[in-house]
Amino acid sequence: MSREILTVVETVSNEKGLNPEDIFEAIEDALVVSTKKKVYTEQPEVAVRVSIDRATGDYDTYRYWTVVADEDHEMPACQLAISDLDQDEWSIGDIKEEQIESIEFGRIAATQAKQVIIQKIREAERALVADAFEPRIGEMMYGEVKKQTRDGYIIDLGDNAEGYLSRDQMLPREQLRPKSRINAILYHVNRENRGAQLLLSRTHPEMLSALMQKEVPEIAEQIIEIRNVARLPGTRAKIAVKTNDHRIDPVGACIGMRGTRIQAVQQELDGERIDVVVWSDDPAQFIISALEPADVSSIILDEDTQTADIIFSTNDQLARAIGSQGQNVRLASELTGYKLNMMLEEEYQQRQENESKAFIELFYERLEVDHDLAQALVDIGFTSIEEVAYVPVETFYDIEGLDDEAIDIIQERAKEVVIADELVKQQNMKEPSQELQELEGMTVSWAYKMAQKDIITVDDLAEQAVFDLEDIEGLDSETAGQLIMKARESWFDE
Repeated sequence: MSREILTVVETVSNEKGLNPEDIFEAIEDALVVSTKKKVYTEQPEVAVRVSIDRATGDYDTYRYWTVVADEDHEMPACQLAISDLDQDEWSIGDIKEEQIESIEFGRIAATQAKQVIIQKIREAERALVADAFEPRIGEMMYGEVKKQTRDGYIIDLGDNAEGYLSRDQMLPREQLRPKSRINAILYHVNRENRGAQLLLSRTHPEMLSALMQKEVPEIAEQIIEIRNVARLPGTRAKIAVKTNDHRIDPVGACIGMRGTRIQAVQQELDGERIDVVVWSDDPAQFIISALEPADVSSIILDEDTQTADIIFSTNDQLARAIGSQGQNVRLASELTGYKLNMMLEEEYQQRQENESKAFIELFYERLEVDHDLAQALVDIGFTSIEEVAYVPVETFYDIEGLDDEAIDIIQERAKEVVIADELVKQQNMKEPSQELQELEGMTVSWAYKMAQKDIITVDDLAEQAVFDLEDIEGLDSETAGQLIMKARESWFDE
C-alpha cells in the first residue's frame, strides 16, 4: 500500500497540478473514514487520525481523546475527564492518543477512500482556480460559449477554466449560440463547493468601463480617467470621464472620429445608448452635465443629505431632463450620487412660499414673537428652532431694530423650546428589556432603536424577519439574522 500511495500522489500531482501535500492530506482523511467505518461502526464519534510518512508512504493509525473538564465530559468515545488523569501530567485541552493497528483495505474500503480523495482533489482544484482568478475580479474575460444550461451559459475561458453567465447577467434581448465568442466581466469567484465558480456578467458597470478602455487608448494610458458609470443594461448608460491632460477633450476622445469608438462599444452592448459626461469636483456642475441635453435653470444643493433641487424654466426642458420613462434622471442620479428633485420655476417658488409660511408660523407660535420678527428670521435663513438657539449672536445683526438684549431673550426662549422637546422625546422613548440589551451580539444602541419599533423583549425579536431590522443604522443583514436566531434559541429550549 505504501508504494501505491506514493504512486497516487505523484500521478495526481502531475496530472492535476496540485500540491502533493494536499493529496497526502486527502488520502489521510480517506483512511480515517474507512478505518472508522470498518473498526468503529457502532461508535461514529470515535476520533481517529492517520499519519503517512511522506518519504516512504508507510502510515500509522491513532485513536485519540481530548482532555476536558468533568462537567464537559459528554462523549467518552472521544473525550477524557480531567479527574481521571494525572493532573500533574495532563491539562484541559491536551490530546491523549494511542496507536492502533492500521487496517488492510478491501475493495469497499478502497472505494470509500477513492471517493474522499476525489472530493478533496476537487476542492483543491477549486481553490487553485479561485487563487488564480480572484485577483482578476473586475477584469474583462474573452471566451467561447461552450453549452447552454436552463438558466444561463457555460463559457470556456481557456486553460481548463470555465465561467458561468446567468441570464440575469445578460442584456435583455441577447441570444447566444454554442461556439460564439463573447466578452464578459468576472464579477465574483465562488469558493464554495457547490455551484458555478467563475461568475460572469455583461450588465455590470465595469463591463462598460472595460470596453471603453479597450476602444479608447487614452483611457488605457490613463490620460483620461473613468470616474463613474451608470447603466440600464441594453438600453442606456452614462459614463463620467475626466482628462488628466488639459489639451485633450475627454468627450471627443471617447466618442472618436465620426463616433467610431463609441459605436464599437454600443455594438458590443446590443445598441445600448451611451452618454459621455465630463466629470467635475463641483457637484452642481457635475449634475448639470449629467442631465444633458436638458438646460438647467438653477440648482439648489444639500450636500449633507445628498439631494438637489433642479429647476427648469419650461416644460420642454423638464421633459428632456426626465427622459423617456425617467431614464435620463435615473441615470444622472446614479452617476452623481445625488437624489434629484425635478421641478419648474413656478413649482419651486410655490414650495418656497409654503415653506416660508410654515417657518413663520413655527417661530410665531413656539418663540412667541410677532409675525414681522418671525418673517425677518425666515428672511435671513433660519429653518429650525435649533438654529435660532445656537447660532452666533452676530447672525441676528441683519435684522433691523434688534439689539443684543432682545437677541438674548429670543435665543434663551429657543433653547427652552429645544430642551422641552428633547424631554418629551425621552419620556416617550420606549425602554428595551434588560434581557434584550444583554442578548449575545446586541449593542445598547441597537436595543433602543429596536424598542422604537416595538421590539421590547427577546421574544419580540424572535418573531421578526431580517427585513424588519434593515433600517437600523449600523446593523447589517448578516448580524440582524444572527441576533434573530439567537433570540429564537429559547423556542427550542422549551
